[in-house]
Amino acid sequence: MANEPSKPLNNKQSIDSLKTSGFERRLSIAKTSLNIGRRWAGNSVSGMFLDKKARTARNQIFMEEQANYIAAELGKLKGSVVKIGQMLALYGEHVLPPEITRALQTLNDDTATLAWPKIEQTLQRTLGNKLNELEVDPVPIGTASLAQVHRATVLATGEQVVLKIQYPGVADAIDSDLALFKRLLKVSNVVPQTRSLDTWFEEIRDLLKNEVDYEVEAATTERFYERLLADPRYIVPKINRTYSSKRLLCMTYEPGVSVTSEALQSLSSERLNAIGQAAIEIMMQEIFVWGEMQTDPNFGNYLVNISDNDACNNGEIDKLVLLDFGAIRQFDNALLTIARSLLRAGYHHDHTAMMAAMTGYDFFDSMSDKVRSNVASLFLLATEPFSSPATNPDIPESCLDGQQRYIWANSKLHSRLSASATQAMQSFEFNLPPKEFMFISRKFIGAYTFLTVIDASTDSSKLVKPYL
Repeated sequence: MANEPSKPLNNKQSIDSLKTSGFERRLSIAKTSLNIGRRWAGNSVSGMFLDKKARTARNQIFMEEQANYIAAELGKLKGSVVKIGQMLALYGEHVLPPEITRALQTLNDDTATLAWPKIEQTLQRTLGNKLNELEVDPVPIGTASLAQVHRATVLATGEQVVLKIQYPGVADAIDSDLALFKRLLKVSNVVPQTRSLDTWFEEIRDLLKNEVDYEVEAATTERFYERLLADPRYIVPKINRTYSSKRLLCMTYEPGVSVTSEALQSLSSERLNAIGQAAIEIMMQEIFVWGEMQTDPNFGNYLVNISDNDACNNGEIDKLVLLDFGAIRQFDNALLTIARSLLRAGYHHDHTAMMAAMTGYDFFDSMSDKVRSNVASLFLLATEPFSSPATNPDIPESCLDGQQRYIWANSKLHSRLSASATQAMQSFEFNLPPKEFMFISRKFIGAYTFLTVIDASTDSSKLVKPYL
């Protein structure tokens, strides 16, 4: 089957300009804050004569409405405001009320495109006369909160490339957007203004500053390109430095189909298993070999280059295309040592070893023995897909195929983990987990979703033994 190239987004609404100036964004947020204040006042007055139970139920509904209103208004702005909301939805579940988290999860990059004249002006400012060396398709093939992607041809060579063009002004708006976002949450009364929230905003600021620096992303992409060059299962785009800068990234165009495409779903189980194994193995290498991880589990960061049937018969394989290296997070050796010990305990399904592995980190060391035991049990469940069927009798029979490979789609692991996590948190005065563990946790959740969607089965021995 031939690869399907990315389709141009010519069915999307196009906008002529972005609200990137501080004044415009402040005005937009101010209007939203004013409306929220009026809503709170109206809700308080109208609920004065209700009994406690009715008032609680009413406030719950109102909180949902407030959260959805905030998300809808934020979605009208491109730039870091949307990205901040997305990051808080991904990593802030222990900081934010569930109503806010659910609402922020509706924010996505599938937004209106910036009209070509504005993009062309940006390219002209960035590239100058070099723009004449390129033939750029004015219809984008991808949009995001911070950038827009266009295909192009290098006229001298015919090379097909993509240009990741950062929206004008978004990098300069990060600090003011963060302040606006915090103010909006404060006015809404849905989030307590705690030190934990401040810490997360500081973390998000660092991540965003890194993500809008395309020179950093180019260097990271080149590192991963070199690391995976000899592994035929992966494709990493090659950076073209001639047309790249701090706000513009040029790389080879790599065709493929999306993770949710019908073309992918129609492949045989063995081919899907191979793709799934590759997807989880790259995550293991990121955490346990290189110590740096792509923290955004968005499906849009992956494509699958499907080999046609004739090529498959000649030994060609399907390849995972890794597209985005902006949201990279490094981990120190102390954390990686603990993570390896946790993985080893999970592979052997050893509760005692899991408890022993949870030492040397303030978050774990501050727990009582009872709490540590509960959390160790939670980790044993979380590592079920990476455990040896020979030593883990708790794996449901429906989760293993005839070759003892783990069937992700049958596991319902996410819901089982959520129930166990809620119970574990109720057993003690819960402290916010270290950010690093939350990043890794989200990466695993992203991998779980990926493998469930493509209905893949994986071999835990191949995954874990290299790191034991």
